[in-house]
Amino acid sequence: MKKFWMAIGLLFLLISIIPVISVAKEMQHKELDYQVIPDEAIRLRILANSDSEKDQELKHKVRDEVNEVITEWVKDIDDIEEARKLIQENLPELEEVIRDTLEKENSDEDFELEYGENVSFPAKLYGNYLYPAGEYEAILVTIGEGSGANWWCVLFPPLCFLDFFNGTSVASDEVEEVEEEEEVEVDFFLFKWLGLS
Repeated sequence: MKKFWMAIGLLFLLISIIPVISVAKEMQHKELDYQVIPDEAIRLRILANSDSEKDQELKHKVRDEVNEVITEWVKDIDDIEEARKLIQENLPELEEVIRDTLEKENSDEDFELEYGENVSFPAKLYGNYLYPAGEYEAILVTIGEGSGANWWCVLFPPLCFLDFFNGTSVASDEVEEVEEEEEVEVDFFLFKWLGLS
């Protein structure tokens, strides 16, 4: 009988916790929705020469310098047309920043810098949100062969505080798999303990 009343007490506790868990999950989804990239955005994508540790480190050095400069340019701008104009006018300065960074790192890699509306991005899974593959307005920096892992963020509006690099790149044919929900089997210890499952 004592087991029965303990089970009832635990069941009551479990039922009272469920609304709290639901609210927490809802808040988490709202937080994720808040970080969705707006339709009018300018991204920054940097492609490493290869996936070697040295090339990836070089990509991060270039990322840090380029991001710092552009973030300073657009920090007080809230109009995308103004941001576009500013970036377009300052591309030569950005080329100089990249060149100086490569020289400072004793790299003889060449690079390409382009800015346009049709820069290709792979699908990226970041937390619970899938950023779809497609062509987006962006500054693209390609170091050397550009065959290594990429890093990207949103320059305008400034969302580079989100570490998209830690997201998972997803091949386009895998996107459907990612979006499918997995079936989860739930087994309550209480039912096992009472011998009900």
